[in-house]
Amino acid sequence: MENRTEISSLGEFGLIDHLTKNIEITHASTIVGVGDDGAVIDHFGKQTVITTDMLVEGVHFDLMYTPLKHLGYKSVIVNLSDIYAMNAMPTQITLNIAFSNRFSVEALDEFYEGVYHACRNYGVDLVGGDTSTSGKGFIISVTALGEVSPDKFVKRSTAQKGDLICVSGDLGGAFLGLTLLEREKQIFLDNPQIQPDLENEDYIVGRILKPEARKDIIEFFASSGIFPTSMMDISDGLSSEILHISNQSSLGCRLYEEKLPIHDASRAAAFKFGLDPTLCALSGGEDYELIFTLKQDDYDKVRLNEEISVIGYMDILEEGRKIITKGGNTHDITAQGWNAFK
Repeated sequence: MENRTEISSLGEFGLIDHLTKNIEITHASTIVGVGDDGAVIDHFGKQTVITTDMLVEGVHFDLMYTPLKHLGYKSVIVNLSDIYAMNAMPTQITLNIAFSNRFSVEALDEFYEGVYHACRNYGVDLVGGDTSTSGKGFIISVTALGEVSPDKFVKRSTAQKGDLICVSGDLGGAFLGLTLLEREKQIFLDNPQIQPDLENEDYIVGRILKPEARKDIIEFFASSGIFPTSMMDISDGLSSEILHISNQSSLGCRLYEEKLPIHDASRAAAFKFGLDPTLCALSGGEDYELIFTLKQDDYDKVRLNEEISVIGYMDILEEGRKIITKGGNTHDITAQGWNAFK
């Protein structure tokens, strides 16, 4: 039996001291970090971007197949992704957690190991937070701060007619990973003797359990002199996000099915599960890729970047929001994918 330390044995302040004793501060902008009534940040003439996100057990994650270390990592990543989506660089985070008495100190250590790993990977300081008990389950709230040169942030509402629509990476993998994990969970619940079989599906499982944020794309913009006309991250699925950009920019759009970037492993998994890979890419969610629009003049700058796909263009509002299939048919884009599959 592994050692289990009850949280009550440390008390709240003892727990916070225990979980935060290994924090390392890396940013000059972090003047005061954990341990006072508040953190003090000075971004030295930069503008500050703030985003916050809540993850609730049973709604956003299932601990039956989500390792706590991965959950800690992902809790940070989903917030950093929003900072990058503003064309900013994340610098600090705060972290609040509430947990029931089924969690031990060791379990929280594991969660924090993932948090610190993400902070190290992305060069972010953890500067504060709170812990509380909850009636049941695990609740996580992260706030991220970032900095950006004055007025270089990018919003969703500023796309222009004729702009190219681009996405980073590939789409649909996280949804397929979730589909596989949910299927294996059901098999296990029906028959606990059967061991989960993830069938060498490392790629799609990794996409859901340990996503990454696209720091590299923001760095590429800076080094290439690219300034996107609009941008957001893909947390709810490509269809949903392009509709946000279209609505907030008062424009229509055209996407091309054949241009959607889908990883070979995702395509194979989709076929195995009897799903349409295009629909997974459009409606899947949780890929944490970036969708952004660019002036056509920037095409030559992104053409050779293998991490960026041009998938369509912005059009006048009256032309609607359409996807053109490989067969040449045109369908309305809906937040759930297109109507042909309903």
